[in-house]
Amino acid sequence: MTYLIDAWLDRPQPYLRILHRETGEVCAVLGEDAIDELRDQGDLDLDGLNSSEPIVLKELVRNLFLFCYARALRPGGAQWGH
Repeated sequence: MTYLIDAWLDRPQPYLRILHRETGEVCAVLGEDAIDELRDQGDLDLDGLNSSEPIVLKELVRNLFLFCYARALRPGGAQWGH
């Protein structure tokens, strides 16, 4: 599977979505709280988001999915994706 990262981080209510490249299906959504948590942990790599290197983007998508899964597993974890 191939994914796209749709990130709007410089707006009043930032978000980051992971989309399935072929279908456009939204696989994961990170809102402002999740983005802030990633930034606080140092796990949101803005250079990676701007990269055109497939290996960098693949690793970034992998880490974002893992972050989403970890958040969902927490007690009272947020729902994400469709």
